[in-house]
Amino acid sequence: MVTAELAVSILAALALLIMLGWGIMLIMLQLQCADTAAEVARQAARGDEAGVGRAKRDAPDGSMITVEQRGGSTVVRVRLTVQPFSQLVPPVPLTASAEVVTEPGEGG
Repeated sequence: MVTAELAVSILAALALLIMLGWGIMLIMLQLQCADTAAEVARQAARGDEAGVGRAKRDAPDGSMITVEQRGGSTVVRVRLTVQPFSQLVPPVPLTASAEVVTEPGEGG
């Protein structure tokens, strides 16, 4: 009798650990998106195209980065859709944005 309960509890613990690992990975990807948005915004506000390229290369794979000049600000949005476990779980959209005052003489 103890064997059945032990098997079920081990499977439940394993499922819990997998979900916790997935949650930690989502948090890490969200932080990477926020860091990328901030870095791209800083470099774009300075007018440093090479720096923007380097910052975009550091973005998580599959992310979409948009840079807008709005008034006296540079606004950057990073979007990433993560598909966990193939088709078992719906995709999780992650977004981050940053806004930096554009340097005088640069952009829009």
